[in-house]
Formats: sequence, C-alpha cells, structure tokens
Amino acid sequence: MKPTTVKQQQEQITYPNLPLAVYRELAAHLQQVEKVTTELIPQQSKQFDYDQSQVETLQIEYPSSLGDLEKNQIQEILDYYAQVHGAYERKFLNS
Repeated sequence: MKPTTVKQQQEQITYPNLPLAVYRELAAHLQQVEKVTTELIPQQSKQFDYDQSQVETLQIEYPSSLGDLEKNQIQEILDYYAQVHGAYERKFLNS
C-alpha cells in the first residue's frame, strides 16, 4: 500500500526592520497553533546595516488541509504583530 502524503503549504512572512528577538517570539506564538512549524531564514545581505533585521523572513509550514480555526489563529497572530510593529508581507510559496 502506498503511503499517504500530506500536502504542505509554505509561506514567508516578512516584517521590515523587525528585531531578531521579536521574530523568535512571533515564531513561538505561531508554533502554538496546531500543526504549524516555523523556521527563521537569516538575512542574506552582504552589507551590514545596524537598522536591518538579522532575519530575512520567517517561513511557516502547515498542512494544506489546515482548518479555518487554525488559519484564523495564524491571521490574528500576524495582525497583532502588525499593529505593534508595522505592516508585513505575506508570500505563499506553493498555493
């Protein structure tokens, strides 16, 4: 019998100038949503800029079949951080 593969959805979430500690806090909050995993992608810039975040983006992954409740929880968390730290960019990698 062929094993069942769960299709995963990946997104990249970027808040301009968000400090590393706050990205870590955001990742921890998102991981509290069932079936959500996160990964911090380090800054790729070769030029040092003190005002630039050490994180390029936060990548999140979850099953494509994730329920509406969990999707709403993700959105609420992202919106909370936007209220405190400014707008973010949300990029779906494999819709």
